[in-house]
Amino acid sequence: MMGDRDYRQLIKSAIESIGRDIEPKIDPKDNKTIYIHEVVRCLRRSYYDRTAPIELIRTSFNNLMTGLLQKMEYGGKEGEYSIDDITLKGKADMIVDDAIIIFRSTMQNPESPFALDLLYLNACMWLFKKDEGVVVYLTPDGKEASFSLSKENKMFEELVRRVRVLKDLLEEKKVPILEPSIECSSCQYYERCFVKQKIGKQIKIEEMFGLGKPDKNNE
Repeated sequence: MMGDRDYRQLIKSAIESIGRDIEPKIDPKDNKTIYIHEVVRCLRRSYYDRTAPIELIRTSFNNLMTGLLQKMEYGGKEGEYSIDDITLKGKADMIVDDAIIIFRSTMQNPESPFALDLLYLNACMWLFKKDEGVVVYLTPDGKEASFSLSKENKMFEELVRRVRVLKDLLEEKKVPILEPSIECSSCQYYERCFVKQKIGKQIKIEEMFGLGKPDKNNE
């Protein structure tokens, strides 16, 4: 706090404002337009984002990096791909020559790329008709790790399957099955999927081992 102004709150508000500005504008009533990021992650999370949203609390500019890059003049434009009556949309962070490049912020660079990032990168290659792609991981201290991927058909078929599943569940108003992952702990819908605390009778340790009970032989 400096003077009468809460600068921490100002920074938080700025991060949240930027986050809302760079996020794809999804029409919750348009079930025939699906975005790549909705199907590479937990489908239940994407379902709730459309049907009963809770705003995600953003705490770091690092988490906004991808969206900010897409806003730059060298950022990738939005592409789309037709799947029956569904339009799949998505953005690449950068398109350089014949390669798609996406950037991801991480606290520690992984030894291998995350599955959802490979699904996203591969989908972008199909949307933009490119044969090569690179996912680049960046840490807050400036370390970098990159992984390349060639356009892959089977991986895209799996993504297309998830697109159809999400579209059908939205139309039928059915909540997708639970897909546990490391992202669950930071998901704003955590308490809708997991019980906050165990429900039931509390058992004392003495009762578990039969301690403290009357000895029938002495009765």
